[in-house]
Amino acid sequence: RRAGPALRLEQRAAGGVGCVVWDAALVLAKFLETGACPLARRRVLELGAGTGAVGIMAAALGANVTVTDLEELQELLMVNIENNKHLVTGGEDVTEFQPPPDYILMADCIYYEESLEPLLKTLKDLTGPDTCILCCYEQRTMGKNPEIERKYFENFPS
Repeated sequence: RRAGPALRLEQRAAGGVGCVVWDAALVLAKFLETGACPLARRRVLELGAGTGAVGIMAAALGANVTVTDLEELQELLMVNIENNKHLVTGGEDVTEFQPPPDYILMADCIYYEESLEPLLKTLKDLTGPDTCILCCYEQRTMGKNPEIERKYFENFPS
């Protein structure tokens, strides 16, 4: 962080895409740090949190954050939350997201074709009329990625 204690994030050499801090997560976390979106006391949901970089930054900025990811990635996510507990408060297990969050955060979640439909359904189900979705991703130009990106934006909840 520019001001205050640094975020400490562990990564893993093996274990898949959710085990490293990707550039899109760094960009989104730095964007949040600018204060462009007021986060203090706001309800924030991070989808596909991976290492938790974005969600932990949002929590350090005063948001009430729920981070989510696949079950096999939750151990590393919990390690990083523990490593940064001096920056965040709370720690309850939330299974329902009501009322809808003020913000939904996603970093680099648009690249797996098989996850596109569930991601769009999740966004539709959890987005309220005042929810702001912040999606930061690396634009990929190889293989099926351009088609996946096109489908994502064509079917994005309005």
